[in-house]
Amino acid sequence: MLVIHRFRVPADVAAEFAVVAGAAADHFRSRAGLAGVDLVRNLDDPQLWALVSRWDDPGSYRRAIGGAAATYALMPVMAYALDEPSAYLPADELGENVPRGQVG
Repeated sequence: MLVIHRFRVPADVAAEFAVVAGAAADHFRSRAGLAGVDLVRNLDDPQLWALVSRWDDPGSYRRAIGGAAATYALMPVMAYALDEPSAYLPADELGENVPRGQVG
């Protein structure tokens, strides 16, 4: 499973964002089921960042973003998050894809 969280970060807070995003990545590294995580910055738009993580399965990711520890680690970066879907699976593993909020 691939998760891509994208962020729009003003240049004047980039250094501070890198610190709190690094803490979010460290939180993911402490969780079972993580296959890898990278904090990256866009080549063409320096205000666009992404926290890209790979997980063994959706359950591992869901457990990693739940609970008090996740709230403390992830909330500082969420103020900069772009409001878009972030979780991806290979098409052959996805099954019927029903948008959130709709009954299948």
